[in-house]
Amino acid sequence: MFLSRRQFVAAGALGSVSVAAGCRIARTRDAWEALTSQQALILSVLCDQIIPADEFPGATQAGALVYIDRQLARHYSRHLDAYRDGIGQAEALSRKRFGSGLADAAPSQQFDIARALEKSNPAFFSLLRQHTMEGFYGTPRHGGNRDGVSWHMLGLAEPPLRGRAQYDLKDGGRS
Repeated sequence: MFLSRRQFVAAGALGSVSVAAGCRIARTRDAWEALTSQQALILSVLCDQIIPADEFPGATQAGALVYIDRQLARHYSRHLDAYRDGIGQAEALSRKRFGSGLADAAPSQQFDIARALEKSNPAFFSLLRQHTMEGFYGTPRHGGNRDGVSWHMLGLAEPPLRGRAQYDLKDGGRS
């Protein structure tokens, strides 16, 4: 059976729609790009131990976890194995010490696990601290610092001026 050009184009369009719909469904199944939902849950506990909420949002509320996940899917993909190992180690420490997963542990127990992880795996914890700070204080366009919350906390203008824009160029930039 031969298809007319119109039938061929219609069939191709229908196939494209179904493929696109399948991709969309697959992506919405898990909101994270590099992490699983369970890894993200455990990592959120660790990030919130680094920057806890007070009168301002903590790391997770400010989007640091979104930032880390996006970067692990892109520029920081070389660190993905370190994150998976570190997250697994934190979960194992919590189960061994307290008989429950890190996300289900009491806040004081979560702090104890973060401290233990800092001592047992300082390279990972240092990396996590650095990335949490980047996500909390960086530009919102990368997924962190939601609504410029850290800039507001510091009393900075939103967004902070970078480059030449920070200088008064009326006098030729000689101020």
